[in-house]
Amino acid sequence: MPTIRDIIAAIEDFAPLALQESYDNAGLQVGDASLAATGVLLCVDVTEAVVDEAIERGCNLIVAHHPLLFRPLKRITGGNYIERVVMKALRNDVAIYAAHTNLDAVAVNHRWAQMLALTDVEVLQPTVDMLYKLVVYVPEAHTDAVRQALFDAGAGNIGNYDSCSYVAQGVGTFCAGENTQPYCGERGELHHEPESRVEVVLPRYLKSRVVRALLAVHPYEEPAYDLIPIANDYTRAGMGVVGNLPHPVDALELLQHVKEQLHCGAIRHNATSGKMVQRVALCGGSGSSLIGNAMAAGADIFITGEIGYHQFFGYEGRLIMAETGHYESEQHTKEIFYEVITKKFPNFAPYYAKVETNPIKYL
Repeated sequence: MPTIRDIIAAIEDFAPLALQESYDNAGLQVGDASLAATGVLLCVDVTEAVVDEAIERGCNLIVAHHPLLFRPLKRITGGNYIERVVMKALRNDVAIYAAHTNLDAVAVNHRWAQMLALTDVEVLQPTVDMLYKLVVYVPEAHTDAVRQALFDAGAGNIGNYDSCSYVAQGVGTFCAGENTQPYCGERGELHHEPESRVEVVLPRYLKSRVVRALLAVHPYEEPAYDLIPIANDYTRAGMGVVGNLPHPVDALELLQHVKEQLHCGAIRHNATSGKMVQRVALCGGSGSSLIGNAMAAGADIFITGEIGYHQFFGYEGRLIMAETGHYESEQHTKEIFYEVITKKFPNFAPYYAKVETNPIKYL
């Protein structure tokens, strides 16, 4: 039986915490990660009713999309639902975990794009300040082994390409000291060795893993390598996506399809004017900050969970904008959690929460 920590590790391997936005508080919110996981309940939001359902089902781990704790608690007296949830969870040994903007960055909007059958999908706002270039010098005979170890550790991914590297040949020099065990050359003598310079890129959150893999396979006692921050966008993760429908469709027809697909009570939108649309931008949750990105990406329509009244102004005839409701745009996060957990632990079946946590109702 996996521990709670094992379940969390599987989720964070898929959606690393390093990808969360600065305002966010993803991760373990409540509980002891060392306990064996008796069951996992999946939800969008954690409420008292969700904790009750977890207890009833014998689940000691709740995995949610939205964090219960966005701000520090100054007291825990049961004065609001957040404090009551924390108290009830602790009394019943129920851990609470959230994967929020880190999950958004790698999967939530891509899943929505799949649901709409979009093609040529790209991240709308790629993550920044995330990349390193690793440069390492390797004896020529060991170049392929070192390079493969770096790839296996997650380095060398650029966009939709993997196993990306650059190799150049040269000659390295070193003089082994008295207390060394050099792979080649003699102590106290200047040695010249034909070497390969291997370059790969990697995301910051994989730095420790990649360096460990490098040191494990490199033949030198003291490998020479550089980790250099680079300013390139990390296009494999970020907020929102944009892609293309197989063919142009009427905007209202598309919105009606989205409404049925997401079981929306209503979709709010600006004027469509009978426009045909094909290039679609999406952002689950509150995506109004990406309106400019959608325009720059050439989107015909931008669909998100929340926009806000005043932000609908000024785009008439240039961009159709629509909001589905925050919960509706992210309810499929539960399915993503389910797939991640069962892929890692095929004999461990999580439960979908039966409790409806959407606080918004429609007449």
